[in-house]
Amino acid sequence: MELTLAIAIGALTGSGVWLVLRPRTYQLVIGLSLLSYAVNLFIFSMGRLTVGAPPVLGPGGAGNPADYADPIPQALVLTAIVIGFATTALLLVVLLVARGLTGNDHVDGREQR
Repeated sequence: MELTLAIAIGALTGSGVWLVLRPRTYQLVIGLSLLSYAVNLFIFSMGRLTVGAPPVLGPGGAGNPADYADPIPQALVLTAIVIGFATTALLLVVLLVARGLTGNDHVDGREQR
């Protein structure tokens, strides 16, 4: 499970960096989104990955805390998802306005000739 998650985080990070370095603004926005997904997965994985453990304590009382995932990274990731969605929506609106003003979607406003 950890290897799969590490490969997914690496693939998202590599794809995000590659897209951020592209000359088009839409590719830049998608690259930033992929990077934020990679960071969210990384933070989520810091709360421990437990497979086969119950999500809450049973009626028998206190259990071993090492058997359960840490809820703080999960709350941080949830907040980051909401903020990332709002930021992506804002960037897309700025992208549309910039395309309307300049006539193209190149990052520096000029098309390569």
